[in-house]
Parts: sequence; structure tokens; C-alpha cells
Amino acid sequence: MSTIHVPRTVKRPGATLALLAFAQLIISVDYNIVYVALPDIGRDLGFSVSSLQWVISAYAVAFGGLLLLGGRACDRVGPRRIFTIGLLTYGVASLAGSLATSPALLISARAGQGLGGALLFPATLTLISVSFAEGRERHRAFAVWGTAGGSGMILGSLLGGVLTDWFGWSAVFFVNVPLVAIAVLLVRPLLTADAPKSGTRSFGLPSALTATAGITLIVFAIVQGPVSGWVSTPVMVAFAAGVGALLAYAFLDRRSRDPLVPAQLTSNRQLRLGVTITFLYMATFGTLLYFLTTFFQDVQHRGPLATGLAFLVPMAAIAIGAQTAGRLAPRFGAIRLMIASLLIGGGGTVLLFLAISTNVSYPALMPALIVTGLGQGAGYTLMFGIAATGVAAHQQGTAAGLASTTQQIGGAVGLAVLIAIAQAATAGDLTSRLVDIASDQVRIATLAAAIGIFATAALTWAAHRRTQAAVLAPSPVSTEPAPVH
Repeated sequence: MSTIHVPRTVKRPGATLALLAFAQLIISVDYNIVYVALPDIGRDLGFSVSSLQWVISAYAVAFGGLLLLGGRACDRVGPRRIFTIGLLTYGVASLAGSLATSPALLISARAGQGLGGALLFPATLTLISVSFAEGRERHRAFAVWGTAGGSGMILGSLLGGVLTDWFGWSAVFFVNVPLVAIAVLLVRPLLTADAPKSGTRSFGLPSALTATAGITLIVFAIVQGPVSGWVSTPVMVAFAAGVGALLAYAFLDRRSRDPLVPAQLTSNRQLRLGVTITFLYMATFGTLLYFLTTFFQDVQHRGPLATGLAFLVPMAAIAIGAQTAGRLAPRFGAIRLMIASLLIGGGGTVLLFLAISTNVSYPALMPALIVTGLGQGAGYTLMFGIAATGVAAHQQGTAAGLASTTQQIGGAVGLAVLIAIAQAATAGDLTSRLVDIASDQVRIATLAAAIGIFATAALTWAAHRRTQAAVLAPSPVSTEPAPVH
């Protein structure tokens, strides 16, 4: 039986897609909007040097750990309901963050934002997948969504600089409140109501909670490892407990009549390939923004606003890459375009490695930033569409949760690995100035990311060839979806 679903009827597809892209923009902006405000937050609220990183980490841990639960909730409760709950949670947490008067209150608010994002992100993915038909229509929808996501992460740096300079750090939180209010008001007129809840399908709470606990603990260990040390007691305990929780989840899920990740999903080659690409993409491409921000601020000593302005060129390139991929995917196939985007983006990253130096001018960096942005934007659009291919409507939420969970874990793992590589490569350099060492670390991390991007392209091509061979092989009964060429 085919797993491809029939899309729901959408009365105003353009306006519906605009709302979903707007929600994605809110989430993406918040990835980086807080970074440039960290020094002011630390001074005003009395954070210690070691605790300030939890303004970022609290969001990452809650967001990464709860995504799979958010995806499950979309399938069981309904994506429109979870979309609305996620928006409201995000808005309330953002308001609390803007009013925070102590480190504990702000960290709690950031965790609340992470919870809202963990509900909103898979709901947005699910609503796109169930509202737009596979093929040309969905590729174009993901292109718009991907443009909002890719550009939003860079826009966050610019917006964070403007708001912090003009209104103070609390504005980077409060700005979400009116944006969320607008989105909530548009839910009812634009999004089709969820189907009535089925009484025969359980939420699978024991499996969902153990999986969520395991993922959350492992994300915590990855985030805290570079700060406390990989062999420190808190990190080792968290990692061991996370692995134990995931083993418990596997035990419970195998014995469940309604497993958290059904067999149809685990056997879907396109979903497996999609989540693998997503993990590796974020472990490589997803780290570049961090290293470029480090380069502009710590090496070239740009202020928050100047750093944000420096990202306007790659933001434009990302938008062009995303839209181009959406238009070309129906003609050339998502997998082939994904490989092309990785090769283009990898080439741009090599150009970055060659161009970066302490005194390099911004115009000299622009060609590398443009080429990298084109590949990055195209890849971000395509990888989630690949993961959603051939998935039934009632399982799109879980598939979205899987893809977005690997996105977060991949980014955290990749950043930790590349930082470790860069630091190890410059550990014996005692003769250079600190700014030169920082520049060398950015170059080394960029080269390592480029190698990873090219390796991802090779793996994607090999996996695609195996998938094609398996689908074309004679078989009495085949339940596999057709491959995405």
C-alpha cells in the first residue's frame, strides 16, 4: 500500500504558505538574535562568565530535546492545534525573557522559548507537507519556507545588533511578542482545521517521554562538554543517562502496539536519507555562521550592528539559492540538486578558507560568501523535502520531529567537533598574537567544514545509488515510495 498522502484542501495556499514561512522566520531569527546581546545581558543581570552560555544553551537543550515529542503531538493532537500552542508558548516565554531581572528567570524563559520552538517547528513542517502535494507544489512551498529559515538565521544577527544598540537587550526578546500575536490571529482564517482526533491511536506517553529524556540529556552533554570538559562528571553522567533512556525507549517501543516511530518510517529509505543529510548539513554548513560571527567580531573587531550588516550579502545569496532550488527540483530531482548544492557550497567554503586572514577586506570575502550562501540556501530547502517524501499524512509530524531533531543534534555535534579541531591545531602556537590565533582557528574550522560538506555529497550520491538499485530490483511486493531523483 502506498504511503503517499492526499493533501488537505487549502482555500488560500499563498496566504497559508506566507503564515507558515512567517512562523519559521520567527524561530530562525531567534537562533542568533541573542548572540550580539550577550555582553549587555551578562553585565545587567550579573551572569558569571561560565553561566552566561546558558542563555544560549537553555534554548538549545529544550528545543533539541523536545522536537520528537512535538512531532508526535502533531500526529496525535493535530498540527494546527500544536502550531497555535507553540506560538502562544513562544510568545509568553519571550515576554518573560524581556522582563527578566535575574539569571534564573532569563534562563527559564529561554527554556520556555525552546519548548515553544520544539512544538512550532515540526508543526510548520507538517502543515506544509499535508497542505501541498508532493512534487512541484511542495518543492516550491519548501523553497519559500527554506528562504525564511535560512535568511532568518542571518537576519537575527542584524536585528539583534540594531535592537541592542537602540533599545537595549530586552528588545531582542520582546520583538517576538507582536510577531507571535500577528501569527496567532491568522491561524483560524488561514489554516484548515485538524481532523477529529482518533480514539484508536494512543500518544504512547512512556515511549515519548523516555525518548525525549534521552535526547535532552544527550543534547545537554554535547552543549556542556566544551564548557565543563568532555570527561567531567556532569557531562559523563548526562551522556550515560541519555543513552540509558534511549535504550529504555527502544525496549518500550518494540513492545508497543503504536510505536513512537512506526516501522513504515524506519523502513522509508527517503526519510533515512533525509535525516542523515540533515544531520551532516547542520554539522558542517550549520556551524559556519558561528565561525563567521567569531571572525567578524573577535578578529576584525566589528560591533554588533556592523557584524549584522556583514551578513546581508550571504542572506541574499541564501534566499536566491533557496528559491532556485525550489524551481529546479521538479525538473532535475531533489537528490541531484542536493548533491549539486553541497558541491557548490563546499566550493564556496574552500574559497572562504583561502580568503580569511586577519586583515582581509570585506569585498575580498564577498565572492566566497555568495557562493557558500547559494549552496547553503538550496540545501536547506531540499533536505526537509527529501525527508518528507513518501510519508503518510498521519505520520508527517513524527517524520518532521525526526528530521528537526537530527538538525539540532547535528549542529551541536558539528560545532563541538570543529571547535575541538581548531583548538587542537593551534594549541602549540605561543608566538602569534591572540587575534592571529583566532583567525587561524576560524580558517581551520572552515576547511574542516568544507571537507565534511564534500563527504556529505559523496555519501548522498552513494546512498541514492543504493536506493535506486533496491527499488529497481525485482520484488514480489514493494511498499517503498518511489525515489526522489
